[in-house]
Amino acid sequence: MERVYKTMRNVGALSLGVGIVITVIGVAAGVISIINGAFLLKRKSEITF
Repeated sequence: MERVYKTMRNVGALSLGVGIVITVIGVAAGVISIINGAFLLKRKSEITF
C-alpha cells in the first residue's frame, strides 16, 4: 500500500510541475503576442502592398 502512496505523491508533484511550466510558457507567449501586435499596429502606416 505504501508503494501506491509514493507513486501518487510523485505523479502529483510531476503534474504540479508540468502545470506550472505550461502556465509560464502560456503567459510568456501571450506577452510576446501582445508586444508584436502593438509593434505591427504602430508601424501599419509604413506597410505598402
